[in-house]
Order: sequence, then structure tokens, then C-alpha cells
Amino acid sequence: MLTAFGINHRTASVDLRGKLSFSPALMEKVLQDAQSILHVREITILSTCNRTEIYLYGDVSDHHLISWLAMIKGTEINNLSNCFYSFKDEDAITHMIEVASGMDSLILGEPQIFGQIKSAFLVAKEAGTVFKNLENIFQFVFSIAKRVRSETAIGKNPVSVASASVNLASKIFSNLEEAHALVIGAGDTIELVAKHLVENGIGKLTVANRTLTKARSFSENFSADMILLSDMPDMLGTVDILISSTASQLPILGKGAVETALKKRKYRPMFMVDIAVPRDIEPQVEELSDVYLYTVDDLEDFIEDNVKARNSEANIARVIISDEVNRWSIENRGRSVVRTIKEFRTNAEKIRDVEINRALNSLEKGKSASDVVVELARSITNKLLHAPTKNIKRAGEEGRHDAIATTKELFNLTDKEN
Repeated sequence: MLTAFGINHRTASVDLRGKLSFSPALMEKVLQDAQSILHVREITILSTCNRTEIYLYGDVSDHHLISWLAMIKGTEINNLSNCFYSFKDEDAITHMIEVASGMDSLILGEPQIFGQIKSAFLVAKEAGTVFKNLENIFQFVFSIAKRVRSETAIGKNPVSVASASVNLASKIFSNLEEAHALVIGAGDTIELVAKHLVENGIGKLTVANRTLTKARSFSENFSADMILLSDMPDMLGTVDILISSTASQLPILGKGAVETALKKRKYRPMFMVDIAVPRDIEPQVEELSDVYLYTVDDLEDFIEDNVKARNSEANIARVIISDEVNRWSIENRGRSVVRTIKEFRTNAEKIRDVEINRALNSLEKGKSASDVVVELARSITNKLLHAPTKNIKRAGEEGRHDAIATTKELFNLTDKEN
């Protein structure tokens, strides 16, 4: 049995998710210990800031999993009892595909989770806790998640302030490799903006802050230049893209400074995004014809439209996943019966071979061929039908009509009056 068990951003608080997360450095040992304690051969653990999930192949109850997780994390079982989810077999595979494709993420369609779940799988392989069953399941999950990403636009419409800002910038400047971006501030949002700019191939990146100390580590992470806010007017004329998010209570960039910069640029367009609340850029800057200025409210409208678009694509993705999981389920049931078919045929062939040898011996002793053939057919028939006949009779005595119906279906029997 396949189980997908865990907690995520929808079911557990950030504090509990933090307590139940696993350090990458310790994951290999955790997997091997779990293998032993849970008495299961195949297990993988995915641990991110938004979820901790356990994928295992074997017979382990949810209660056993909760007890093990509570024990190794030093938390009360009651803390987990109301926030976990558990999926089995086809439902578990469906969930794993939704996770891998970003459909179950905090931000619908985010791409990072695919790499995270693939990494979890590879770590488990290295730890010796993944074998044929989970290997096949994960490969199927990865292939369908890739299909979802390639055949739908679930991840193509930006739905965060940072990604939306960079996406809009790329519409103004078709070649970001030739553009100079200035980001103002050093908080999480600006860091994410810088990350998106770098990933989209920005030509030059500069970070401005009130102090160079705070900006230094930020600039090193992204190979960016750094300046003080007081130096910003001198270099504003070289800036194509400006994105700002500070905690200032007053605007840090006014209409006059932007007008001066536009003159230096010979009125080449400037793209600006003011993510701050209250605003970092004076509203009057919008009056300048060569400036494209977006506020956080503008971005929210843009993001809302994109969320609707992603939700529409998610419906298409669900159809793909449902069809593929149904196909996998049918094929898997077919594979599971192969062993039974082989055993059935092997048993029949053994009976045949024994009776053929007996018949040949009878012929060598001079018994008539017709008598030998009749005896051979009778003996094979009796031995092949002995066990089924006995079991059908027992099923009738016990009222197991399903077994009798299955027998009729297998042997193409019909009820006929004598």
C-alpha cells in the first residue's frame, strides 16, 4: 500500500511546521531510522517551509506515523491529530502529482517544489530507503507533473508582487540583458525582486539603502552594486527599472528628481514599481509621460487576474492528472495479476507434465493408445478441477455468492435449466 502522509500550510501553523521540519544534513539518518522503527522498507520524506510529507510503501497505520513523528520531534500527539492528512494508493499518487506540479503550493503553480520533491527522492535513494515500488511511483509522478507544467499555463502568470514587478518590466524592456535595475530597500520583498531580476538575466543590478552595512550582504548574494539613498539622484539617469520597498514614512523619490533623470536619459522610458505602503515615490511622478509607474494596488489587480488565469489552468491540470492516474491504476492492477496468472499456468503445466509422463509409461508397457488417451484426458481434467470444485462448494456453503459469480465469469458459465 502507498501512503502519502503529512501537514502543510493549509493544515498547520507556521510554528508547528517549523517544529516538524527536518534538516537536510540529518535526513539520511532519519530515513534509515524510520525504516527500522516503522518496519517499512520504502520511505521518502519531503520537508520544506510549507510542508512535511512522508511517502511510504508498506502497511503502516496513520496512528503509528503520528506516534513516530511526535516522538522524534518531541511534540505532543494531540498537536498532530487535528492537522495531518493521509492519502492511500491512487489518492496518494494524485496528491503527489499535485504537490510536484505546484498545484498544492501556497502560490499556485510555483516551480521550486518540483526540484524539492525530486531532491527528496534522490536523498532517499542514496539512503537506501527507495526500491522498485517507490522508484516506479516517483518516476510516474515526475512525468505527469512535467506534462502538467508543459501542457498548461499554470505557472506562467506571475502571482506575487515580486514576480509581477519583474514580469511587467520585461514587457517594457524586451531585452533585460541591456537594462539597468535599481532596487531600493533590503527586505524580503526586495530580495525576491532581485532574485527574479537575476533569473531573468538583468544586465546590471544596483541596490540602494540608507546604510551600506545592511545592503552589503544583499548585494553580494546577487553580484549587485550598492549605493546610499543619498547618492541615488546622481545615478538615476542611468536607471531603466526602479523597484522600491522601504519602511520610510515619507516619499524618497520626487517628481523633480525623476524629471532631471529623464533629461539625462534624453527621455528614454523609465519603469518604476512602488511596492511600499506608505508610498516611496511621489504620486505626481505618474504625470510624466516617459515614466511607467505602478503601485502595489496596480499590481494587486494584475495579480488577481493572473490568479484567475492560473485557477482556470488548474482545472485543465486536474483532468490530465485524473486521466493519467486512472490509466496508471488500470495498468498497475494488470501488472499485479501477472504473478497469479503465472502461478496458475505453472501449476497446470506441472499437472500436464506428470500425466504425460504417466501416459508414456503406460504406452511403453503395451497399454492400448485409446485407453491411454482417455485416461490422460480424465486424469488431467480431474486434477485441474479438484481444487476449484472444492473451493466453489465451500463458497456456496458459506453464502459467498460473489465467488460463485466470479467463477461463472472466469469460465464463461451460464445458468441453464436441465
